[in-house]
Amino acid sequence: MDDTIKLSGRIDSENAAAVEEELRGQIAGDNTPVVLDAADLSYVSSAGLRVILHIKKTNPDLKIINVSPEVYDIFEMTGFIDMMEIEKAYRVVSIEGCEEIGRGAKGTVYRIDKDNVVKIYNDADALEAIQHEREVAKLALILGIPTAISYDVVKVGDSYGSVFELLNASSFSKILAEEPEKMDWVVEEYVKLLKLIHSTVVPEGKLPDMKETVLMWADFTKDYLPEDAGKKLVELVEAMPHDDHMVHADYHAKNVQLQNDEVLIIDMDTLAVGHPVYELAAMYNAYVGFSEYDHNVVKEFQGFDYDTAQVFWHKTLEAYLETDDDEKIREIENKARIVSYARLIRRSIRHGGLENEKGKAEIELWKKELTELVRSIDSIYFETPFLKERAGNELDIEASEENLHQVLDFIDKHLDAADCPPKAKMQIEIAAEEIFVNIADYAYAPGKGRATVRVEISKDPASAVITFIDGGMAYDPMKKEDPDITLKAEDRPVGGLGIFMVKKTMDDVTYEYKEGKNILKIKKNF
Repeated sequence: MDDTIKLSGRIDSENAAAVEEELRGQIAGDNTPVVLDAADLSYVSSAGLRVILHIKKTNPDLKIINVSPEVYDIFEMTGFIDMMEIEKAYRVVSIEGCEEIGRGAKGTVYRIDKDNVVKIYNDADALEAIQHEREVAKLALILGIPTAISYDVVKVGDSYGSVFELLNASSFSKILAEEPEKMDWVVEEYVKLLKLIHSTVVPEGKLPDMKETVLMWADFTKDYLPEDAGKKLVELVEAMPHDDHMVHADYHAKNVQLQNDEVLIIDMDTLAVGHPVYELAAMYNAYVGFSEYDHNVVKEFQGFDYDTAQVFWHKTLEAYLETDDDEKIREIENKARIVSYARLIRRSIRHGGLENEKGKAEIELWKKELTELVRSIDSIYFETPFLKERAGNELDIEASEENLHQVLDFIDKHLDAADCPPKAKMQIEIAAEEIFVNIADYAYAPGKGRATVRVEISKDPASAVITFIDGGMAYDPMKKEDPDITLKAEDRPVGGLGIFMVKKTMDDVTYEYKEGKNILKIKKNF
């Protein structure tokens, strides 16, 4: 049993002592769980904060609820949110009569007015999930993925929601349903964004590994298949290599929005890293898998019929795989279907599918398809042309001073995603500028050539390794003698400070000449 005590008005240096005395009179005793209801608290000064600390010392299970955004900012700024449980007061939003514009495994997105949408989470205790989605959406935006970031958290019925600004946006599913003549344009834009997502390399440890999730599906589903098929299903997933490219994992037409001629992806809570087969599996389910037994499902979910869904899915595969070879397309589709059915079977069983006739029929259909596929396919891995052409952590560029800003932007994107501190980031930028300009000015002189810049981020310990590779004349800058920085300005020779600054600010600098290439690596711990 806890004591819930209301706070109101202001707590400042003038009344802090009186407020503390009043609180003490209402608390049953030391070590009693105490809840302070701050719904009516408009101001708290440092004196008021000391009162709360005093209470916290004698009653460690102190909790503060219904804190206004303004007062919450004070608690956050002073570190109180790290010392005790503090809950914001959330404005209440109604979704009655609102248009549903997206639906995922964890929640549903509604348009609440022409400028804003709200994502309502299925889990009533969703604050942790909301925070996770905000963090991964921010990461995606930093890495160059166009998305919306929640600017407010609200109460909707018994659950919570995230509010996003999406001015007059229309989902791709709505466009396909209402303007079918635009299908080819939708496919082009849909695939362009998908390729951007899949070609984005995510710093280690920033997102969950989709392979682990799929392995969980396979491990569950294997017990409902013939023994040989179940065993092979797990083996196929286990054999998949780790892939640090981004996947959305719920990429369907309702989650892709057109806003003022810009295409955005929403519903980011499923964001992960992994091979594209996991993404294609989720897409197959959205357009075909869920509706394979009952064709009306896709109409209810996406707003367009099953025939349209199948045409859109096939056109998407053609554009994504960059081929019109039906045999090749079917081969990749079948790999994705293995993952699709493993998920569908598990999901249906966990939702009571074995307890009704329709569910049983669906599960039997999916089990039959999955068993046949597993027995006929030896790997669910495949290569996509655009991923072979574009490695997300490497930039191949002409070694020219005019391209310096592109090099620094490329490096900064990875540093920002890794939460690199400002000082370390500045030092890395300075070192990168010195090295790239030297390559541009001297490596191929008097001609021009290309340079490769590779960024590798490590988590433990946190560090960045930047590698510069060029095919110019062999030159080891590490052999250059350090300048005498004790000399007066008029006595110093011009030049020589660049590589000196690199060596002084970086934790490690190495050079090698290998196979006709200069390879210079710098490392910075942060």
